[in-house]
Amino acid sequence: MRPSRQATGTAVVLPDPARSIGVVTSTLATLGNSRTFDAVAQAAAAEGYAVKLMPMGRLSRPAVTDAFRELRNHDVDGLVVLVEEYDLDWPGIVFPEDIPVVVVDSNARAGYPTVDTDQAQGAVLATEHLLKLGHETVWHIAGPSDSFAAEYRERAWRRTLTRFDRTVPVPVVGDWTAESGYTLGRVLAHDPAVTAVFAANDQMALGLLRAVHEAGRSVPGEVSVVGFDDMAEAASFWPPLTTVRQPFAELGRRVVRTLLGEIRSGVRIATPESVPVTFVVRASTGPPPW
Repeated sequence: MRPSRQATGTAVVLPDPARSIGVVTSTLATLGNSRTFDAVAQAAAAEGYAVKLMPMGRLSRPAVTDAFRELRNHDVDGLVVLVEEYDLDWPGIVFPEDIPVVVVDSNARAGYPTVDTDQAQGAVLATEHLLKLGHETVWHIAGPSDSFAAEYRERAWRRTLTRFDRTVPVPVVGDWTAESGYTLGRVLAHDPAVTAVFAANDQMALGLLRAVHEAGRSVPGEVSVVGFDDMAEAASFWPPLTTVRQPFAELGRRVVRTLLGEIRSGVRIATPESVPVTFVVRASTGPPPW
């Protein structure tokens, strides 16, 4: 670690650039990726490691290969792969064998440790909450079809409805944005049978809330809405949003802890690790209108 001084003269400790962790990601535009990256950077800094980011933009085999090569040229001590898309499992994409690697928010790769929040647990908690309030079933605004996180949440929603012997509506698919939640929500909001909706993230839930309000239906009096993430603004939605809280800070700490364990021991333990989520009940959910 190297000392530095702020304008006040107070000494602070900065990460040592000689010790660094590389992070490969497809995008930081999504809330999950940006908050996970920030959490990894904070946890790495606490351990005296700098973070070198390698954004890839549009995923392709050459882009991933070039990102791995570039980070290795920068002599990083370990690598965090923060890519949720299926494309990470394309044939021909080979992770470096001579550098410690931890995969975050993606499908478990054989031979590599993975760390993620418990996506399925969150979807189960959301769906069960709505069913136990008395709703006959729960509609779902799913995330993108190429996202592992979206798939895990949708599968758990579907399994929970089946376990309760309820009808499984056809899910509608968004792209994580509030705009897609609004567009899809306009269809759902005009269906009187829809009384409960689980959106795969808070931003799509925000768009849904707007659509429901514009349709002249009350939340939660006529339609209950649950999101996923507990973004900082979720408590300021109208009404405040019931949602699944992802513990990003803890996720970042566990990612860094796992990677540093591999760096220091030279042993790669290829096991998946799930970080539990928390269900946060606010004012956007209630019993059905009948």
